[in-house]
Amino acid sequence: MARPLRIEFPGALYHVTTCGNARQDIFMDGEDRQRFLGVLAHVVSRFHLRLHAYCLMDNHFHLVVETPEANLSKAMRQLNGVYTQSFNRRHGRVGHVLQGRFKAIVVDRESYLLELCRYVVLNPVRVRTTRKADTYPWSSYQATAGLVSVPPFLTVDWVLSQFGHQRSAAQRKYRAFVAEGIGYGSPWEHVRGQVLLGSERFVERLAPGLQDTRRSKEIPRQQRFAARPTLSRLFLARVRSNRARRNEVICRAHLEHGYSLSKIGHAVGLHYSTISRIVNNCEFENAHNKI
Repeated sequence: MARPLRIEFPGALYHVTTCGNARQDIFMDGEDRQRFLGVLAHVVSRFHLRLHAYCLMDNHFHLVVETPEANLSKAMRQLNGVYTQSFNRRHGRVGHVLQGRFKAIVVDRESYLLELCRYVVLNPVRVRTTRKADTYPWSSYQATAGLVSVPPFLTVDWVLSQFGHQRSAAQRKYRAFVAEGIGYGSPWEHVRGQVLLGSERFVERLAPGLQDTRRSKEIPRQQRFAARPTLSRLFLARVRSNRARRNEVICRAHLEHGYSLSKIGHAVGLHYSTISRIVNNCEFENAHNKI
């Protein structure tokens, strides 16, 4: 079974989600949700996390969490494990409650954190569980918007600081910001390799630490090449105009960065068979040079 790529470093920001086993509900009622928040509060304190946003749906949950100590896997193992035990004990069940491993996307604070916090609290509105975010009690929206007191496990300072220094004014602007987000597109359209959400500079900054993952066949292919440069970046104008240089980059794009022959062909305007021939020639020359 493939194991997801885990990118952990001090100060990393993540969107984390876990679904119910076979998409079954993981919260049967309000008491289950209260129990989960109790476990979450303990985990945030024990592992020194910063929780910027959360939302509990029927069969999954969302967290936007920061890890000053690079310990996301340990924290999530504790959260999911303890909640599973609590759920099974309360409902007289045994076995899995949550589906496999949690999913985590590393988020660029500057480019996407604020938008992601909005996206998370709008989940109940998006699936029509409620008409407005302020009527849904199982997300961080009410506390961040100043409608209820902020629980100790939630950090609202960064989000509100994006709307000004005066607390009540910032909360008012935050409420307007969330309301404006209804109907906006999903940030997941911009995720790179299933695990990175950020600007090109952000991806480049993380790239050196991901080099070794390309050798691991246990990690899904898309995730292994999450930090690879885009094809448009590889094939700049000066590369396209120089055939020898272009062919060299075509080989690198396929052999080093894992792009498919068809995608490379589409990027440079050549037929799939031509790209295949260029790559085969490159591999032959490399093998010959090693003899």
